[in-house]
Amino acid sequence: MSDDLQPLSPDEGVSRFLRHHRPGVRESSYRNAKHRLSVFLEWCDERDVDNLNDLDGRQLSDFVDWRRVDVAPITLQKQLSSVRQALRWWADIEAVTDGLAEKLHAPELPDGAESKDVFLAPDRAKMALEYFDRHHYGSRDHALLALLWRTGMRRSAARSIDVDDLEPDQHAVRVEHRIDEGTKLKNGESGNRWVYLGPKWFAVLEAYRDNPDRTEVVDEYGREPLFTTRLGTRPQGDTIYKWVTRALHPCTYGECPHDRTPSSCEARGQSASLSKCPSARSPHAVRRGAITHHLNQDTTPEVVSERMDVSLEVLYEHYDARTEREKMEVRKKNLS
Repeated sequence: MSDDLQPLSPDEGVSRFLRHHRPGVRESSYRNAKHRLSVFLEWCDERDVDNLNDLDGRQLSDFVDWRRVDVAPITLQKQLSSVRQALRWWADIEAVTDGLAEKLHAPELPDGAESKDVFLAPDRAKMALEYFDRHHYGSRDHALLALLWRTGMRRSAARSIDVDDLEPDQHAVRVEHRIDEGTKLKNGESGNRWVYLGPKWFAVLEAYRDNPDRTEVVDEYGREPLFTTRLGTRPQGDTIYKWVTRALHPCTYGECPHDRTPSSCEARGQSASLSKCPSARSPHAVRRGAITHHLNQDTTPEVVSERMDVSLEVLYEHYDARTEREKMEVRKKNLS
C-alpha cells in the first residue's frame, strides 16, 4: 500500500462516488451504477476487503473471475465499466493507486454474447437434486443445493443459519441478521424472516444436520452453524461459492457435455478454476433460477419478493429470467 493513499472503506468509497456521480447522469444510469457497484461491495465483503487502499491488479482479476460465472460476457463488460469509472475517481481522491482502473480487464465477447444472464435451469436443478437424492442423501452438497433451490436465498443467508434456526414443527428455517455475532444479511434486519421449505425439503436439512460426516461446530459466540467446514468453522461466502459451483458441474451428476475428462479438465482437480467449466453455475445463478422458477410456477411476484428478500424493482430488472412467452403463460393461467 502506498504511503500517499488515505484509508477508505469500500462502503464509504461507493457512497462518495455515487454522490459525486449522480448530478451529471440520468436517473437510469445512476441506478445501473448503484446496482453494479453493489455487486462489487458484495465481493469486497466476501473477500474481507475493508480498505480500498489494499486493492491490486490480482484482486481485480479475482473479482472478474468471481463475477463472470453469474452473468453473460456482455453484461460483465457493462458492470466492469462502472467499477472502472469508480476506480479512476478513487485514484483522484487518493483511495487507490493511479492506473489501477486500467488493470481491470473485461474478457473478450464471444459470438452469442447477447444471450440472457446465466441462471440455473429447472431441468438441471432437478437432475442434480435427483442425483444427490439417490447417491448422497443428506450430504452437505445435497442440503445446500436443496436449500438454495427451494428458497432462492443468498449465500450470506445460508451461511448464517444455525442448527437452532431449523423449525421442525413448521418445516421452516429462520433467517436472522446477527452482525454482532459474526453473520449478516445483505438487507440487514429487514431481511429477518421465516422461510417455509415443506416436509420433503426440510427432511434433507435434518438428514444433513444428523449426518456423521458433518463436523459439529460451536463458534466463538456459542452458536452452532448448520453448514460447517472440515476445519471446524462456519464457511465463508467464497467457500459456499466453490461448493455449489463444483456440485453443479454436469460431470458431478452425469456425463460431461463438453467431451472432457476430470483428469484433463481445467475446471476439476485441486488447482482447478471452477468457473472454467462452460456449464458452471454459481450460487447467484441458482438464486436467479429459483426466482424465475417460482414465478413460472405461478407464485406471485409479491410472495417471491418477500420470500427471497428482494424488492420488486430489483426482481424484475435483475432476477426475472423468464421469456416473454413464459410470462404470457403465467398471465394466461390467471385469466383462465
